[in-house]
Amino acid sequence: MKDEQIREALNAHWRASAIGDVNAEHDIYDDDAICDYPQSGERILGRINLQALRSHHPGKPSGFKIKRILGQGSLWITEYTIIYQGQSAYTVSIMEFRNGKVIHETQYFAEAFEAPAWRSQWVQQVS
Repeated sequence: MKDEQIREALNAHWRASAIGDVNAEHDIYDDDAICDYPQSGERILGRINLQALRSHHPGKPSGFKIKRILGQGSLWITEYTIIYQGQSAYTVSIMEFRNGKVIHETQYFAEAFEAPAWRSQWVQQVS
C-alpha cells in the first residue's frame, strides 16, 4: 500500500473516531491487531475486542483534534487531543501497518499541566 493510501485510511479512521462511528473507525485494523496502552499496562488483542472496548467507554469523547500525522511505509504517528468529560488528553498513536491494515498500535495519553513560571524567559506559549 502506498503512503498516500495509508494517509487517507488514517484520515478516514480519525474522522470516524471523532464522530463516534465505531464501525468505520475500526476498518483500519487487521483482525489480529494488537493495541497497547503502556500507561495502564493493558494490551487489547484483536480488532473485535478493541472495537468492543471503545464502544463501551463510559465517557464518550466530546472533542477531537488532529495536530499532525507523520509517517511512511509501515510506521505512522498521529498526535492529537481528545476531550473526555471536559478534560483534554494529549495523545500519541503509533501505528504499524502490514498489507494495508494496522497490526500494532501503541497509544500514550497525557493530561495538560500549567507551565512553570521559572522557565518563561526561554519559552513561547502555544496552543
